[in-house]
Amino acid sequence: MKAVIFDLDGTLADTSGDLLEAANVCFREMGHGDVLDPGRDAGVALRGGRMMLTVGLKRLGLFDPQVVDTYYPMLLSAYGTAIAVHTKLYPGAIDAVECLKSAGYAVGICTNKPEGLADQLLKELGVRDVFGALVGADTLTVRKPDPLPLIETARRLGCDPAQCLLVGDSDTDRNTAKAAGVPSILVTFGPSGEDMAALNPEALMQDYSELRELTEVLIGSV
Repeated sequence: MKAVIFDLDGTLADTSGDLLEAANVCFREMGHGDVLDPGRDAGVALRGGRMMLTVGLKRLGLFDPQVVDTYYPMLLSAYGTAIAVHTKLYPGAIDAVECLKSAGYAVGICTNKPEGLADQLLKELGVRDVFGALVGADTLTVRKPDPLPLIETARRLGCDPAQCLLVGDSDTDRNTAKAAGVPSILVTFGPSGEDMAALNPEALMQDYSELRELTEVLIGSV
C-alpha cells in the first residue's frame, strides 16, 4: 500500500492563533503583555513553542535560553486548555484526504507537535479517525527533520516507507522527505507560502483540490 503523510500545523490546519495565544499567556505572566501578534507572527507560531518564546524574548531584548526552558511547560499547558479556539482546517483539506483514502492510499500524520496535543487537537476538530496513524515530536527519541518519524508513520500504516510522500509547509518537511528518500509536496497557502519554491520540493500545492493528481504523478496510483 502507498501512503500520503501530512504535517499538521500550517499544512492541514492553521493553528497559529491558538499557538500565539499560548505564548502570550507566558509573556503576560512575565509582565510584558502580549508580545506576539497574529498578524505578523503566524509564521513564527508554526515553528513551534520554543521558537515563539525565543522570538518574543529577543524582541524584548531579554533572550535567555533558561527562560525559554522555564516557560515552555506553561506554554504547553496553556495551549492544551485552549487548543481549538481559533484553529481552522484549511479549505478542502479533509475532502482531499478522504478522496485519497477512497482511491486506496493510506493516510497519516507526522508532526513536530507533541503527540498528545496533536491527538487532542485532531479529536477536537473531529477528524482524528480520518487518519490511520499519528507520530508526534515525542513519539520517538528523534523528531523531524530526522527521517525516522516519517518512516515510522508509514510503518504504522502498514506501508512500505519507500512508497510514501510527505505533504508539508516548511524546510523541516522538505528535509525530512529528502532524508527519507521520498518526494514532498509543500503547500503555498500558509504564512510562509512564498518561501516554499526556493526549497525545491517535488511539487508545490496551491489548493487541496490538486492533491490527488500530484500524488498520482509522484508515487503512482494504487
